[in-house]
Amino acid sequence: MRMVDAVVEIAERFTFYGVLGNLVTYFTNVLGQTISTAAKNVNTWVGVSMILPIFGAAVADSYLGRFKTIIIASVIYLLGAVLLALSVSVASLQRSAAAFFVSLYILTIGLGGHKPCVQTFAADQFDENIPEEKIAKVSFFNWWFFGIEVGGSVAIIVVVYVQDNIGWGPGFGILAGAIAVALVVFLCGIPTYRRRQKVASSPFVRVVQVFVAATKKRSLDETSDGYKVYHDHVEGQTSVQILARTNQYRFLDKAAIIDEIDDSNKTRNCWRLCSVNQVEEVKLLLRLVPIWFACLPFAILFSQTATYFTKQGSTTVRTVGSFNIPPATLQVNVAFAAIVFIPLYDRVLVPIARKVTGLPSGMTTLQRMGIGLFLSTFSMVAAALVEAKRISIARDHGIMDSPKSIVPMRVFWLLPQYIITGVGAVFFVVGMQQLFYDQIPDELRSMGAAASNSTLGVGNFLSSAIISILQAITSRAGDEWLGSNLNRAHLDYFYWVLAGLGGLNLCFFIWATMGFVYKKLEWDDPNQKEEQKLSRVE
Repeated sequence: MRMVDAVVEIAERFTFYGVLGNLVTYFTNVLGQTISTAAKNVNTWVGVSMILPIFGAAVADSYLGRFKTIIIASVIYLLGAVLLALSVSVASLQRSAAAFFVSLYILTIGLGGHKPCVQTFAADQFDENIPEEKIAKVSFFNWWFFGIEVGGSVAIIVVVYVQDNIGWGPGFGILAGAIAVALVVFLCGIPTYRRRQKVASSPFVRVVQVFVAATKKRSLDETSDGYKVYHDHVEGQTSVQILARTNQYRFLDKAAIIDEIDDSNKTRNCWRLCSVNQVEEVKLLLRLVPIWFACLPFAILFSQTATYFTKQGSTTVRTVGSFNIPPATLQVNVAFAAIVFIPLYDRVLVPIARKVTGLPSGMTTLQRMGIGLFLSTFSMVAAALVEAKRISIARDHGIMDSPKSIVPMRVFWLLPQYIITGVGAVFFVVGMQQLFYDQIPDELRSMGAAASNSTLGVGNFLSSAIISILQAITSRAGDEWLGSNLNRAHLDYFYWVLAGLGGLNLCFFIWATMGFVYKKLEWDDPNQKEEQKLSRVE
């Protein structure tokens, strides 16, 4: 059953990267946009693609459930892919930016419902009450990421080649076929699914209820006033999992206090009295807020692989024998690095780390993310050094004012920045996905997946903003950093700015994780379990 879900996700990633891989080239070569405009348009599209899953997750968790959301989203995704293929194939539409963008964003709407649900739906297929499946789930996110990197790699190699050598229509047509196959495969797997999710009340409403109830009872004190607290289960909860009480954000605990008004009411007013479990769910979300912000700079750095890394590589010697490597195909090096490293990580590094730390995963998810942040920062350092070398060679050969001339420098110089980025993604992205799945309330896990994806979306918007700011500042100074002529631009300076941003963010991340409290169930704490047995309100 999990294999079926993996096939669906691989097909979705195949389509996404098939669109993204050569998008900057389509904007510049077909629609005639400048490099900076194309880069910002790519970042905007990726940003929207990663933020829309928040709304898709809200629909799944509050109304439709993950299963129905996946089906509906897949149909919309397929429609967008078909329209995209038509927009680049029909003669009257081929140079119409409007037709292309409409098709592109219809596809994005489908992605918004698809992306937050498939991975979560697959992870839900593991039964944590079975020891073997609980252990297998530790490796699930590693191999899931492995699968989508394979899908992305094939897309960048095959689809980009077709687009560059056969035509944009057939290239986008392949993507529509992939989504159609994925939808059929998903429907065929229906008899094998464990659909344990029940739709909960709106996640946003439940969060607001806790803040409203806590505000209304801000003058009460559970200990000194001798009040009891409300321990009932959360509506829609399908298991007996009860979160252990924590000491962080204690002001929210007031929402669970049963005062005289609550005690006299025959029915519970959800805006005055929330369960301890509901309060602890909100605390889980609050703990993830600073981590979410710390994820944004990683996304800013990672977004360069689809924009400036590609344009940087397009100016170098890319021939291998008689074959000329398409610039967009260079992105596959990120995926290749991840594909090679994931088995080493899962089968070699994790077992060694287990012996040292005693943790099933070898290291905590936050430790894993921290390593990824460090590597992503170092990738910008590598990119800056390589770009400085490229400019030096261009200057030595007198082609500074010939932006279309190929700099006599082998494209393999760029491999370190791609490889470091790929390895960093294995640490950071997989760790982030696991953190936002494990540390989110069970019934809101689609929202957790959407929250982790949204960091990549907001990061792309921020990347566009940084490009615009630097363009404005440097053009006024008379030395534009990100002009269309990369030989005269200072792309290396831009990379150094991003490296500095990554370094500062790593310091912030370390500070934010120092007080982080991982999700803990009541039965993991025997003393607290006995205490709650004595005080539980029946």
